[in-house]
Amino acid sequence: MYRIIRKKELNPTVTLMEVSAPLVAKKAQPGQFIILRVDEDGERIPLTIADYNREEGTVTIIFQIVGATTEKLNHLNEGDEICDFVGPLGKATVTEGKKKVAVVGGGVGCAIAYPVAKKFFEQGTEVHSIVGFRNKDLVILEDEFKAASSKFVLMSDDGSCGEKGLVTDALKKLIESGEQYDEVITIGPLIMMKFVCKLTKEYGIKTVVSMNPIMIDGTGMCGGCRLTVGGKTKFACVDGPEFDGHEVDFDEAMARGAMYKDYERHAYEDACNLFKAEVK
Repeated sequence: MYRIIRKKELNPTVTLMEVSAPLVAKKAQPGQFIILRVDEDGERIPLTIADYNREEGTVTIIFQIVGATTEKLNHLNEGDEICDFVGPLGKATVTEGKKKVAVVGGGVGCAIAYPVAKKFFEQGTEVHSIVGFRNKDLVILEDEFKAASSKFVLMSDDGSCGEKGLVTDALKKLIESGEQYDEVITIGPLIMMKFVCKLTKEYGIKTVVSMNPIMIDGTGMCGGCRLTVGGKTKFACVDGPEFDGHEVDFDEAMARGAMYKDYERHAYEDACNLFKAEVK
């Protein structure tokens, strides 16, 4: 069992948890993920490692409450225990050999982008972080990004914080102002990553994306997380989760990701109703 050391609400739908998992913390790297089960009857879900502390033996996860399992997870509090917490899984982000990078995050994807930006910054790379949210109430990790960035740009769809517009607007502005990046790393909604890659392809800038498809076992056996990359089938859990964004078939990934939306919504509503009944 894995004890929850700290819990913090980052916004109304996104929660941070720091979990005691010494063996995972010992080997964790930015870009990797864990798979957890809330209880013995729970489903397995992948969550990216948002941070880790090797000395304290803790791993930080950040999740959005979108389905039954994340709803159950969010009902746990400091001192409670998670049944299973397996990892680190997937390949770590390759950060060596880059002098200047742009890290582009969108929404809860910023929780994945932050440790990547932090690792680059700590090794001396010039990091330009561009993060985008729908509005100011959904902003997460702003101070953390500022501390791990040479340049920080905050965007919002409605202009309620930072600059009004999309992350692609900010990235294009920086590129056209003369900024030359060895690499762009973008993490967030599929549609956002698709258009970031479309933009960077025009300028011939290598772009890495982090994919988060449906996943079950995390070892490449089930095939649930398959993607088409460069015309070939890849598995996000063992071949990724990071891939060359210019080779990813985003339309296929978006279609597959939407297959279980109705089921996920019904499961979430059932879980909410169950917790409401327990409160009564």
